[in-house]
Amino acid sequence: MAKREEYEQQTETLIAPIVDQLGFELVDVEYVKEGSTWYLRVYIDKPGGIAVDDCEAVSRRFSEILDEKDYIPDAYIFEVSSPGLGRPLKKEKDFQKSMGEEIEIRTYRAIEKEKEFFGVLKAYDAKTITIEDESGLKKTFERSEVALIRLAIRF
Repeated sequence: MAKREEYEQQTETLIAPIVDQLGFELVDVEYVKEGSTWYLRVYIDKPGGIAVDDCEAVSRRFSEILDEKDYIPDAYIFEVSSPGLGRPLKKEKDFQKSMGEEIEIRTYRAIEKEKEFFGVLKAYDAKTITIEDESGLKKTFERSEVALIRLAIRF
């Protein structure tokens, strides 16, 4: 397991009880490098959306644990945030909640000269994702060729 995945997994294990206790949903944890800076990001949600005070409550409680456990030796910035409108679908529960919803799929390489697809999520399993586009055509994608899956944002 890569160092990044190890930090994300340990963070998820340690922060999940705090998030649950406060009545929120733990959406995702990521440890990413942007430029020369590492970020440990925790995404939380609740019905009706997350407020700044919610993020602050989780951050305050978890900062003490981060200081105590000190399991990430690198310098990093810790952030707690809402997943936003276009939240990525990563976990089984994300796909379950999004069945019948419009999603956006971006592929690593062009498929029939396109890399971006929109449609209603119709089916998924460990290897594939199936959507139905506006014309009623069903398209199935191999997960290995998908760079991003998220709820669609249409204006």
